[in-house]
Amino acid sequence: MATINIPVSVLNLAPIRKGQGPNQAIEAMVDLAQAVENMGYQRYWIAEHHNTATLVSSATSILIKHVLEHTNTIHVGSGGIMLPNHSPLVVAEQFGTMATIYPNRVDLGLGRAPGTDMMTASALRRSKNDPVYTFPDDVRALLTYFGPAEQQSYVKAYPGVDTNIPIYILGSSTDSAYLAASLGLPYVFASHFAPRYMEEAISIYRNRFQPSEYLDKPYMMVCLNVIAAETDEEAKFLSTTMQQFFLNVVRGTQNPLQPPVENLDEIWTPMEKEMAASKESVTLLGSKETVRQQLTAFQDFYNVDELMAVSYIYDTEKQKRSYQILKEVVEGK
Repeated sequence: MATINIPVSVLNLAPIRKGQGPNQAIEAMVDLAQAVENMGYQRYWIAEHHNTATLVSSATSILIKHVLEHTNTIHVGSGGIMLPNHSPLVVAEQFGTMATIYPNRVDLGLGRAPGTDMMTASALRRSKNDPVYTFPDDVRALLTYFGPAEQQSYVKAYPGVDTNIPIYILGSSTDSAYLAASLGLPYVFASHFAPRYMEEAISIYRNRFQPSEYLDKPYMMVCLNVIAAETDEEAKFLSTTMQQFFLNVVRGTQNPLQPPVENLDEIWTPMEKEMAASKESVTLLGSKETVRQQLTAFQDFYNVDELMAVSYIYDTEKQKRSYQILKEVVEGK
């Protein structure tokens, strides 16, 4: 049986809850970071999304800096920086600056999607060519910018040189698995909203991994949904907030994070229910003992190196309790 005593981390999209504004969403983001730091979580990553009225995670590097200021030890990073939207040099300068102020605490997760709709992506992009195809070269450029000066060209990131900020490749399909494997970098799969290719992507990454100066063996992280509570019934009730979040995605609507409801069938159609369920199929849901059984079964099959949890829970105290339960599960308490 695979052990479940593995590092656990947090991904936060920084949602705005119903009845709140952007300022409260940012305050909640910091509050959660402080809570999971005290629980002993490994890292706290913030997503990048644009033109989404219900999320405040557009200027990701600024939010990362804000969380670093208000925490002491936890690694803070991006889940991820969407490279098609950014010049690698600017990213290197921003993250190099943060790593200079907060040494050995900054992570850089990189994604190849725009994190928005195509019209907004066009407004964001630095080039009219499709920068998705330059993603491998952009990742290599960042690895160079964070390395020794003598291995760089005339253009360098100051500060950034010799910071050796760890880079993680993010993916929701199999494409990035090949890249992470070929570059010998850690790989993070987005099972929290795109679970369909998880098993195939993990297999590709592990089978094709080439040791590098960064890693001598594969390091596989999976991001999944976690809704843990005192009982299975309470967790199921709390999970209706997550289901409404995915219903937003299915409908293309922009409602803030909603309180839980007793009966979702009054809100969605059978087809919407099926579409939303396909996005949340990799979820740990239930009491501590139920989550322990689910995670043990997951690890028996996938044996990943680190878990990153997303918890769409409306009540912030219950959200913290969910993360506490998960931490107790992996510690065998």
